[in-house]
Amino acid sequence: MILAMAVGNTNTVIGLYRERELSAQWRLSTSERKTEDEYGLQVMELLDSIHAEKDNITGIIIASVVPPLLTTLEKMCVKYFSIAPMIVGPGIKTGLNIRSDNPREVGADRIVNAVAALREHSGPLIVVNLGTAATFCYIDQHGEYSGGAIAPGLGVSTHALFSEASKLPRIEITKPDHIIGRNTVDAMRSGIYYGYVGQVDSIIYRMKREIKGKPFVIATGAYAELIGPSAVNIDKVDPCLALKGLRFIYEKNKVVIGKEE
Repeated sequence: MILAMAVGNTNTVIGLYRERELSAQWRLSTSERKTEDEYGLQVMELLDSIHAEKDNITGIIIASVVPPLLTTLEKMCVKYFSIAPMIVGPGIKTGLNIRSDNPREVGADRIVNAVAALREHSGPLIVVNLGTAATFCYIDQHGEYSGGAIAPGLGVSTHALFSEASKLPRIEITKPDHIIGRNTVDAMRSGIYYGYVGQVDSIIYRMKREIKGKPFVIATGAYAELIGPSAVNIDKVDPCLALKGLRFIYEKNKVVIGKEE
């Protein structure tokens, strides 16, 4: 069994693969304050909840956009599983050609999503990750990562509204029944939701115009299932894209670094 961990700024998604089947996945809050023991005990509880034995874990792979957490998670993997995890970063083979000005600036999250998207669809592609930040990555017809756009995420934008407008209450972000709200809460919910849908659709539309093509658009991330159905320019929502990419990268590298099973 393989543990795949995609560490984001707000959430950490953990998947358990039994051979090539994703048999379980969990979403945890990301915290730089947690120790390796806190993370270790939390992961052990998750495995216990599905009766998975830790001794059956043969490999772990991690992609993180929170560098300070990597040391903590590496220590956790060694202490609780006796495994040095594979880290998505320099030296790891991904099979992805990055044609941006500075390839090292491309985050591990965007890399694993792009790898998974290319394994399931041919280019051109636009991969949209709706998390703490909203990233829009363009992969051309040759399967090369060619850049993209980054915008504030839905949670970040909403928090700014609550923080700067003292009379507006904090609300749950859900899809409203009507665009015209008849009270403050409904008006906020409508503006937040459809405003963000409009941002997503507009960026994708403008990317399509610039590349003069018809890319397939895949959305993933914490808010993808909420926003995706209302965004006319999104073709598919895949909440497991990062975990799929991690498995593909693990399989590509396991023989190279001595993790043949």
